[in-house]
Amino acid sequence: MIELQNVSRTFTVGDQQVSALLDINMQLGDGEYLSIMGPSGSGKSTLLNLLGLLDRASDGTYLLDGGNVTDLSDEQQAHVRSQKIGFVFQSFHLVPRLTAAQNIELPMMLAGIAAEERKQRVAELIASYGLSERADHRPDQLSGGQRQRVAIARATVMNPAILLADEPTGNLDRTTGWEVLKLLEQLTERGITLVIVTHDAEIGARAQRQIHMLDGRILSDERRAL
Repeated sequence: MIELQNVSRTFTVGDQQVSALLDINMQLGDGEYLSIMGPSGSGKSTLLNLLGLLDRASDGTYLLDGGNVTDLSDEQQAHVRSQKIGFVFQSFHLVPRLTAAQNIELPMMLAGIAAEERKQRVAELIASYGLSERADHRPDQLSGGQRQRVAIARATVMNPAILLADEPTGNLDRTTGWEVLKLLEQLTERGITLVIVTHDAEIGARAQRQIHMLDGRILSDERRAL
């Protein structure tokens, strides 16, 4: 599904060139569960943003489902992103003035999906994630765990093939964090490819495959014995 070939990402900071990713080569198949770990500044989030077409490689090639998405226009990349990729962030990124149901519905509205289908999908996800009694509540009326469940529902409402999660338990207490993690892991049973960036070694070790990064490079790429 995903293949990165000799991918690098360089930023210009003042008169300096800073290398965030250096010669990354990796493949990621359908339904894989991958964690990306490493210290701050190791390139984890840069790699995740590149996989999610939120950023572009300075060098190298990104193949998605066999197609080269490296040099697509911003509009073309946005279309691919909306159809194939979902995102879950540490800070939830919900729209404050919208209710839980409206936040979940938003990607479908942007995609031009008919109102009746939007209503049905939202109802199914609200029930599935145990949010029926919170559907009409705004984010500031929800607990952290509820907000993250809304964010996961929003990320999956378009039935993406890939879900990218950047420190999804970082703003949650331990118990709630594990509950959210288990919800994410259940998505792999539906064939969704799950990629989680985390500082937490215990969370990272749950993934079937773990990548460790340092200074923009992949130090190790290991698969857990099942």
